[in-house]
Amino acid sequence: MTSKSALEVLYPFLHGKEQDPAAVDAGLLHSIEEKARESRETSVRFFGEQSALLLDAAKALAGVYRRGGRMFTMGNGGSSCDASHVAVEFLHPITAGRPALAAINLTADVAMTSAVGNDVGFEHIFVRQLIAHGRAGDGLIGLSTSGNSANLIAAFVKAREMGLTTIGFSGGDGGKMASGVCDHCVVVPTTSVHRIQECHVAAYHILWDLVHTLLADDRGSAISKDVAA
Repeated sequence: MTSKSALEVLYPFLHGKEQDPAAVDAGLLHSIEEKARESRETSVRFFGEQSALLLDAAKALAGVYRRGGRMFTMGNGGSSCDASHVAVEFLHPITAGRPALAAINLTADVAMTSAVGNDVGFEHIFVRQLIAHGRAGDGLIGLSTSGNSANLIAAFVKAREMGLTTIGFSGGDGGKMASGVCDHCVVVPTTSVHRIQECHVAAYHILWDLVHTLLADDRGSAISKDVAA
């Protein structure tokens, strides 16, 4: 007897004898309900455990902007999309009256990342860019579902040497990112990549909102002069 494929193990009702369409739909609907439940429960646990750490990270990032610094973002795979997303939130705020804040997505330059990855090694793709663009007083956000991405760890180490404020978003047990590599590390308590990424999106949206709230008093008003005019 041959062993079952991974797909058969995950979705046994889709294999073997002809399936009853109603039974298939019922199984898939149950799968949706279970995933949605898991997502809700993970989110509640995450924010229950990590809200204070998220606030600390927001205060630190607000301090970066208050002192005239910029933010850099980085990630791999799906987390590179999150790095792009969080950068554009700060560069192009959708809430009226909130000014654009400098944010540079280190995953955006394909020529740069492929050149460094090919010539020096993938571990250095973010480090090289930080050496060129970063300066003391800037901030760096890195996202990794495992917290163990070698290129992120290397960049966090270099960033701290250069005097940047470092913020990590991770999952599971936090990995190396939670071992003191970052100044602030927010960890989603699950090993499910999908649930981790869902919480990361909510967390950096909240981070964005908190940073603007913290900076509002510095401006004297939540409405910028340009908008008011």
